[in-house]
Amino acid sequence: MRVDHVSYAAERDGLQATAERLAAELGVEPVEGGIHARFGTRNVILPLAHERYLEVVEVLDHPAADKAPFGQAVRARSEMGGGWIGWVVRVDDLAGLERRIGRSAVDGNRRTADGREFRWRQLGVRGLQSDPQLPFFVEWEADSPHPSDEAHTEVTIESLEIGGDPERVKDWLGLPAETTSSVIHFTFVAPHGTPGLMAVTFNTPDGRVTI
Repeated sequence: MRVDHVSYAAERDGLQATAERLAAELGVEPVEGGIHARFGTRNVILPLAHERYLEVVEVLDHPAADKAPFGQAVRARSEMGGGWIGWVVRVDDLAGLERRIGRSAVDGNRRTADGREFRWRQLGVRGLQSDPQLPFFVEWEADSPHPSDEAHTEVTIESLEIGGDPERVKDWLGLPAETTSSVIHFTFVAPHGTPGLMAVTFNTPDGRVTI
């Protein structure tokens, strides 16, 4: 179980403009992602070191976006002006989490313009919707590429600032948040305030950048 990526909803100027602005702040090259047909969304990837990435995502005008929890979460955040949706934890096998959470994982996929297909299963977006401090989970298919494969950078995630209660996150994960990474620092603030991912700090060759 490890931090896989962080998700950011496009701001009012749209997916491309938001992704290019964030990429410029971090000094990385944005990569066209593709459409998540099942979820009614599309994304641009900012690949990072340590097999992680930042996903900038936008909801589509498509019926799937109204039905899928992930599409609903992206739409809700974008309607607030965009910003952090949440953080995502990668696991090798979702079966145990499916039993503990009491829901089944859903399949996800997207195909890029060069013909590559990314395939995964995800679980826990409804938990994120009801309590945005909680991560959701992904299990990448064994033969699927990973969005960080295109990283040509030294930029890494240094820390996550989360509005919420570390004990609540521990109950959800089944272990403390800190165990999901040996290099990412977790700070929990305002445990009785509005929950959610508040800020992410990155290590870049030009110094720390907080978004």
